[in-house]
Amino acid sequence: MKTYQGSCHCGAVTFSVRSSDPLQVDRCNCSVCCKSGYLHLIVPAAQFTLLAGEDALNTYRFNTGIAAHYFCQTCGIKPFYIPRSNPDGVDVNANCLEPIPTTMRVEAFDGENWEQNAHRLAHKSKPS
Repeated sequence: MKTYQGSCHCGAVTFSVRSSDPLQVDRCNCSVCCKSGYLHLIVPAAQFTLLAGEDALNTYRFNTGIAAHYFCQTCGIKPFYIPRSNPDGVDVNANCLEPIPTTMRVEAFDGENWEQNAHRLAHKSKPS
């Protein structure tokens, strides 16, 4: 396990996250992930700490309204969210880590067909 630091673009929101080294992340092909360039690092909530910027965050919900997508009100970057596939976890955008890890293992995830594939994400943050 390694501790990574991250933030939104303007630095108003900062966090730390503990995860494997190298990181194992998912690249999703759904519309919101493609448009935002999100690389999914799902961890148990206990491995995520919001260090600063809670007051700078706003929430975006779409489709079922279950997932809570947090974004910075200043710069608009979404550094993390609470996924509907794993409401006890946190999904961090690996592109918001500083520095961005160079040894990530990236897997494709078919989010366009989310319902058929969500079971895989539901087990991502569970300790093995």
